[in-house]
Amino acid sequence: MIGIIDYGMGNLYSVSKALERLNYESIVSGNVDQLKKTKGLILPGVGSFKDAMHILNETGLSDFIREAVENGTPLLGICLGMQLLFDESEENGRTEGLRLLKGRVVRFPGTTSSGEAYKVPHMGWNRLYIRYPSPLFKNVEEGYVYFVHSYYVDSTDQEVVLASSTYDVEVPAVVGQNYLFGTQFHPEKSSSIGMNILKNYADLVARKENE
Repeated sequence: MIGIIDYGMGNLYSVSKALERLNYESIVSGNVDQLKKTKGLILPGVGSFKDAMHILNETGLSDFIREAVENGTPLLGICLGMQLLFDESEENGRTEGLRLLKGRVVRFPGTTSSGEAYKVPHMGWNRLYIRYPSPLFKNVEEGYVYFVHSYYVDSTDQEVVLASSTYDVEVPAVVGQNYLFGTQFHPEKSSSIGMNILKNYADLVARKENE
């Protein structure tokens, strides 16, 4: 059973429907006691980093997430949920994140080094480049996935950047360390590549449950 963390700011039901299509059970909950009974977690997210961290801190979910990761529970952050895994964000003023991975969330400049303006947010299909092997990439080939974001992770630990994309700057697209993972794009909206990555995460949860 995979717990989809509900803190009022996520694409919860599109993720749960995607898992249902893959024949994996999930629950959507913001209740820590319920989430503790699951074997893997997904932290989705859409919206403001500052607002999201305020809710996670107020509800005790931030402490629960840190403890779960420390205890080896698999967790997948999606979009804003991936950004929340890092140290801090500059969005709406400096806000401390979950501090599970090293790096800072910053806004796309909107202007290239040569002075040419480009559109922010980064929205639409962009190419995924795999940098390091990962259980998430089983039967996954490089191709296009779906992004919607105005901020990106400037990671100080390049070894956790498992795959990247380019939108004027290099964008960490998939991050991972031990059983902690994140995707900047929306796997549930990214056709076969995204669904394969989501399936691989669910398979990993199932394997760990059976250990």
